[in-house]
Amino acid sequence: MESYYNYADLDKFSTMGEEAPQLWEKFMDYYGSVFEPGALSAREKALIALAVAHAVQCPYCIDAYTQSSLENGSNEEQMTEAVHVACAIRGGASLVHGVQMKNIIKKIGY
Repeated sequence: MESYYNYADLDKFSTMGEEAPQLWEKFMDYYGSVFEPGALSAREKALIALAVAHAVQCPYCIDAYTQSSLENGSNEEQMTEAVHVACAIRGGASLVHGVQMKNIIKKIGY
């Protein structure tokens, strides 16, 4: 079955640097630096990335950081909990924007 997101396209990510190699190199340097162990371990960073991948709904990132989380020692229970954290934050962010709606209703006088 064909899908809009093709699993094989993840391997083509580097082609995004073909027409802008300097920008690609800067991005990759930054990206690589972000994922080096620091105050957070590689495992913790992979779990954060997995949660964010779900929040931004990137199937390529979900694939990559599911694998990275497993490779860095996370288990399915931890990964699932991380996804639920992302869901709670995303849901809360949507709900708190409801205050904007209420402010407009009050301003209009309904």
